[in-house]
Amino acid sequence: MAAPDTTLDLPDFSDVTSTDAALRRFLHGLPGVDKVGADARAASLGTRSIKTSAKEFAIDLAIRMVDLTTLEGQDTPGKVAALAAKAMRPDPTDRTCPPTAAVCVYPDLVPTAKAALGDSGVQVAAVATAFPSGRASMAVKLADTRDAVAAGADEIDMVIDRGAFLTGRYLQVFEEIEAVRAACARPDGTAAHLKVIFETGELQTYDNVRRASWLAMMAGADFIKTSTGKVQPAATPPVTMIMLEAVRDFREQTGRMIGVKPAGGIRTSKDALKYLVLVNEVAGPDWLSPQWFRFGASTLLNDLLMQRSKLRTGHYSGPDYVTLD
Repeated sequence: MAAPDTTLDLPDFSDVTSTDAALRRFLHGLPGVDKVGADARAASLGTRSIKTSAKEFAIDLAIRMVDLTTLEGQDTPGKVAALAAKAMRPDPTDRTCPPTAAVCVYPDLVPTAKAALGDSGVQVAAVATAFPSGRASMAVKLADTRDAVAAGADEIDMVIDRGAFLTGRYLQVFEEIEAVRAACARPDGTAAHLKVIFETGELQTYDNVRRASWLAMMAGADFIKTSTGKVQPAATPPVTMIMLEAVRDFREQTGRMIGVKPAGGIRTSKDALKYLVLVNEVAGPDWLSPQWFRFGASTLLNDLLMQRSKLRTGHYSGPDYVTLD
C-alpha cells in the first residue's frame, strides 16, 4: 500500500501563521462546535447498520485500515516479529484475508519490524517526539524522529505539546510540527508519512479539537490522529466526526487530502463499522481507503477476524482461532 506523496508543495498559510496573534485569530475564528449537536449526530450515525452483503467488504476494509500496534515497555524483538507476521497474514488459514496497513512500534524496534515485513507492502510506523507525553526538548524530539526515519520507518506518529496548545502558544505547536515534518525527510528526497497525535482526551473541548486539526493540517500533517492510547477518553465518535469535518473542509479550501486516524478504545468489529459509516457520511467515500483512514489498535484485529470467520462459516470459531498479542 503506497503512502500519500509527501513531497507535494503545501498550501500557503503564511498570512495566518506569521505571528502567534494572527494564528490565534484564525483558529479562534473557526466556526464553534455545538457539543450537543455533535454528540447527537455522531450517536445517530452510529445507529446505522451495514447489511450482510456489504459487511464482508466492510470488515475486509477495516482489516486493511488497522495499524497493528504494540507500545509497551516490555516489547521485545520476538513480539514485534510475531506481530509483523500477523500483520502480513492475519488469518493463516485463509489466504483471501487482506493484510493490515501497518505495524506501529517504538523507534528502537523499527529495524526488527522492517526486516520482518520485508517487501510485503505493510508499512512500519514509529511513534516519536517523546511519545506519549511529548515532554522533551525540540532537539530530543527531532533526534527521535530522525533516528526512526534512518532506521527505515515509513510513517512517523508524533505527539503535539498539549501544554503549549492549551495555553494558547499555537505558533510554537505549528513550528514544532513543521520541524518534525522536515525531520521526516530522507536522503533520496522522499519523506516518511507524518501523523500528528492530539491526545484529544486532554484537549478539553470540541472547539480545541477543531483548532488542533486545522493547526496540524496547515503545518503539513499527512494524517491527524486522536490519541496515543495511553489517556482516557481516547478515540470517540464525536471527536472523530469533528476531525473528519475538518479534513473535508480543508480539502474544499486547499485541494489537499489529509487522513484521519482514531486510536485507542476501538476493540470490536461493531465499533469499527460505526467509524466507517462516519467516514462515508461526514468526509465522503474518498476517505474509505487505508491511504486516508486508519485504526490505531492492538485488539481490534482479533474481533474483525472472528466476525469474518463467522460470516464465512456461519458460526463463531473457538477462542484459539486468533493469536493473543
